[in-house]
Formats: sequence, structure tokens, C-alpha cells
Amino acid sequence: MNVLIIGSGGREHVLCWKIKQSPLLDSLYALPGSPAISEIAQCADIAMDDFEGIFKFCEDKKIDIVIVGPEAPLAGGLQDFLVAKGVKVFGPEAAGAKLEASKEYAKEFMKKNEIPTADFKVLTDYEKAKEEIKNMKHPLVIKADGLCAGKGVRICFEESESLMALSDFMDKKIFGASGSRIIAEEFLIGDEASIMAFVDGKDFLILPVSRDHKRLMDNNEGPNTGGMGAVCPVNLDDDTISIIKKEILERFIEGLKKENISYCGIIYVGLMFTKGGPKVLEFNVRFGDPEAQAVIPLINEDLLEIIIAAIDGKIGGKKLSIKSGSCVSVVLSSGGYPENPEKGKELKGLENFINSEEIMIFHSGTRKDGDTWLTNGGRVLNIAAMATNIEEARDKVYFSISNISFDGMHYRKDIGL
Repeated sequence: MNVLIIGSGGREHVLCWKIKQSPLLDSLYALPGSPAISEIAQCADIAMDDFEGIFKFCEDKKIDIVIVGPEAPLAGGLQDFLVAKGVKVFGPEAAGAKLEASKEYAKEFMKKNEIPTADFKVLTDYEKAKEEIKNMKHPLVIKADGLCAGKGVRICFEESESLMALSDFMDKKIFGASGSRIIAEEFLIGDEASIMAFVDGKDFLILPVSRDHKRLMDNNEGPNTGGMGAVCPVNLDDDTISIIKKEILERFIEGLKKENISYCGIIYVGLMFTKGGPKVLEFNVRFGDPEAQAVIPLINEDLLEIIIAAIDGKIGGKKLSIKSGSCVSVVLSSGGYPENPEKGKELKGLENFINSEEIMIFHSGTRKDGDTWLTNGGRVLNIAAMATNIEEARDKVYFSISNISFDGMHYRKDIGL
């Protein structure tokens, strides 16, 4: 079987790493891929928005399955385009991807299908929004409606912070058109967790529960980022899992059917466990990043076999065998991240590492100049370690990090605490 993975980051690196182990695999390709991914997959410099180029590649290489990593090509309709031409795709159609591409649409979908979530209000006019914010209870969560690479959310404890968020999103347009509409949302208190599940449109299969660390600094301080690290598993009791299945995932599936949305892929549910039970913070329509780097290494099963089952509509009745123990993944980011990440800094120490059963390095933003690895993005590397428990995995991952360096390197010291 020939498989093509769309994307170039750490999530796609771990997907390639795992699928490369499948006995069903003949050839593995990635577009556009990265220098690190090219060590395990054949890469070609075709942009993710070049749908015709991707289809021609699929024809030339006789691709059996396309797995789409990032959200932007899905929101742009890559699945619709390829499926219409007879190519099998793991990833939802554009109508399903709208659950991530538009927070307003996602909130209305939850409200319509009685999926528990925070109260919210949609703001569309900057001048009117400034007046409305003054009458809202703080703390308040301000979200840009569209895709912002995980950075379009501000937790505002004071009115002045909310007004600044409105100015940045709606007036200064730091996220372009994605910030032209705003969601002002009730601030929820509790513990967060990330639920990811395989979906075939009729049924779902839950992956181990993980927890992302969004804020840049230790103790959950600083700006929101795309994610600074993740741990897996987060142990939930049977009653809580039952609530998540019945009140969130089953209602999600029913909502898809009502809207006549064809959905084959991953649904990511960001949850807050409040005193009133679990509530949905957001939907993403793909594997979380960096959650995938902490979850996928714990899967015993052949990932490609599960993906085929989802494409064939046969997720129902499937079970996941999970390795005992825990995985902790820590992101090493560039100086200036998330606003203005520095690039071109030499990475030192990578020559001492070879991915093993226990310690893995997944590249998010790197490039190569000859034999020298250089930084090439905000989130540069994910260092993941597996052990019998979170504490031992933490020790392993931070010891590994101590052997890597580059100018401006930043990482959180409290992932998994």
C-alpha cells in the first residue's frame, strides 16, 4: 500500500514514524515534508494548497491513501477535491473542517446538538464590540473566529485586556480575516484535557486521553501558543469517560448526520472539567500538535490498519491496545516565539540521538544546511520520552533536553507536573 501524508511539522513526523512501522505499507511519501521527514519518507516540494499538483502526485505514485495532517488544507477542501477524483482520504470534507475553521460555527453546532460548552456571544462590529465588552463579566475568553495556528485565543482578566484583544484581532487584524468575527466566551474553571477519536461518520474510537500545555511559560503564564508540550495518559474514571461518550461524542456523531456531513478522520475535543461536568472548549479536525507526539507512541496497534478501517466505515467494534506506562513530550521553541520566532540558529547535540523505543525526537521547524541542522520555525523540536510513569518519563525527557542547544532555545520546565 502506498501512503501519502500531507504536512511538514512534528505531527506529520510522528505520523510518518508510526506508519513506517506498518506491515501493510509499501511506500511512504510526504508533501511537502521536511528534511527530517525525508529520512523516513520520500518527500516532494509540492505546496499543501496545490491541489492539482497533489492529485497528479497521487496518480504518478499510485497513492492508495492520503492522510492530511494540518487543518488548513482540510478547511480549503483538499479532501473534497481528491475524493471527487477517486482518491481515498483520511480527513474530513470542508463542511466538517468548518468545525475548526470557524469557532462561531462550532459553537452553534454544539448549541444545536446540546453538547455542553461555555456560554458565548458573537461580535462582528468593532465599535459595537467595544461597548458590549464593557457589560460582560470578567474573566472572559476572547477568540478569533478563524484559523490562527492555535494563537487566536486570549484569556482576559480585566476589561482593558479584552479591549486590547478586540483591537489586535478586529482593528489591527493581526490574524487577517480570521479575526474579523470574535467569540466572547464564558471563562471556565477546571482541569483541561484533550480527547482525540477516530471517526468514520457513524462511530468513533477514542485514543488515550492527553493534556496539552498551551501557555508559553511555566505555571501557565505568558501568551497562548500552538502548544509547549503534552502528557499521556490523563487518567479519567469510567463515569467521566461515559459522560464524554454520551454527551459529547455521540451527540457529535448525531450532529454530523443531521447536517449531512461526511466525516472520516480525527475529531479532537478540547475539554474543561468543571464543577458542572466536562465542557467543550474547542473542536479540531485533526490530530493535536503536540498531543500526537505524546499519544501515538503509546499505540500498540498498526495505525495504518485503523485508518483504513475508518475510511472503510468499520471503526465500530474496533479496540485499541495501548502500551502500559506514560509519554511526556516537550517542545523546544525559538527565541521570539510565538510572535516573531528567530530562524537560522544552529542546533547542537542532535547527532547524539537516534529514535528508540523510549526516547524520540520529532522535528517541527528545522532545515538542513549540509550536515548542519538549523531552526526554521517557532516550535523547533518535540522531545518525547516513554517510561512506566509520568515522573520517570519527565526525568528522561528533561535529561535528553539537557544535551541539546541552540541560541534562544526556550522550553517549559513543568510539563507533566
